[in-house]
Amino acid sequence: MLSAWQRRWLVAVAALAISLLTARLGLWQLDRAARKLAVQAAIEARARLPVIDQLASLADSADAAPAQHHRLLRLAGRWSAAHTVYLDNRPMNGRPGFYAVTPLLLADGSALLVQRGWLPRDFQDRSRVADVPTPDGDVSVSGRIAPPPTRLYEFSAGEGGRIRQNLDLAVFARETGLRLRPLSLLLAESPASAGDGLQRDWPVPSAGMAKNRGYAVQWFALSALILVLYVWFQLVQPYRRRNAQG
Repeated sequence: MLSAWQRRWLVAVAALAISLLTARLGLWQLDRAARKLAVQAAIEARARLPVIDQLASLADSADAAPAQHHRLLRLAGRWSAAHTVYLDNRPMNGRPGFYAVTPLLLADGSALLVQRGWLPRDFQDRSRVADVPTPDGDVSVSGRIAPPPTRLYEFSAGEGGRIRQNLDLAVFARETGLRLRPLSLLLAESPASAGDGLQRDWPVPSAGMAKNRGYAVQWFALSALILVLYVWFQLVQPYRRRNAQG
């Protein structure tokens, strides 16, 4: 059986521990917001660099690719329409749908994955996807360099076919026989993309920064509330009762 003195110390330690924990969670959210801000600053800085418009300047190795992420690119090539795939469970503006991805065949024999845009899911038949118009002949594409499409969790051990959850670069290269560059292109609006019916409101990596700051405010407010409640119920109230009885 704990004494009154021991109970008071136990409550004090618990209140302090929970207050410190919630304050730490607030700092963690601020750190996440700061990292997103740094990513956005890096994206904006790279976007101001000269446009990469020479095939020889485009990264051809996994080590060189990250340095070109978020830079602007303009290249010519030919669509490999037969190898178009649709990545499932890719929302845009809160709506479920697919990313249409088509390799672009380049002049040196390599290929670049182009994330061409988003199209909505058919809720009557999720396996039915409208064919994206893909012109023949040479096209000029432009957009922002990005890593290959992000991987989502999948229950099965990889999948092929026209509709798939993920696209593994090495597996897709073996499947298609293409020499794929170790990056991709987020296609921008251009004559090459006009009339294809796809949306290209590509997500911004720093999106959600305001939400992180809002969460931080909530955690700090909870930390302060715990301290206020402790002071009120464990110090102020007993003090007032003693004075009233005195």
